[in-house]
Amino acid sequence: MALPINCLIVDDDIDDQEIFAIAVRELKQPYNCNYILSAIDALELLKTSAIPDYIFLDFNMPKMNGMECLIEIKKMSHLSHIPVVIYSTSSGQNFIDEALKNGAVAFITKPPRISDLVMILKNFFAQHEKSETN
Repeated sequence: MALPINCLIVDDDIDDQEIFAIAVRELKQPYNCNYILSAIDALELLKTSAIPDYIFLDFNMPKMNGMECLIEIKKMSHLSHIPVVIYSTSSGQNFIDEALKNGAVAFITKPPRISDLVMILKNFFAQHEKSETN
């Protein structure tokens, strides 16, 4: 059996966290997800805990938004190699361009249906795992 893939999901909306959790369970793959409610708490956790394989950041959060958190993650040498995905209801091209410019590997717009999120995540992980092995 494959080793579990560890993901950190940073989102201040508990409902969105639950939707993400349902979608990940439907992938039927060994993904372990840890959820945290704020970017500030995520940065503190990342300084002291095991490093995840992927980080998903909501863009719109109070005090520190996902883009600011992304920039801080990419400044930390022990985290800069971690693939970070901005996962947000914001979908303007300027947000997407800024996220990619600041080091995100992808920008996922939160879809209206869980089944859509399942497909998006399935495609993301399949594509990213292929690029890791090349």
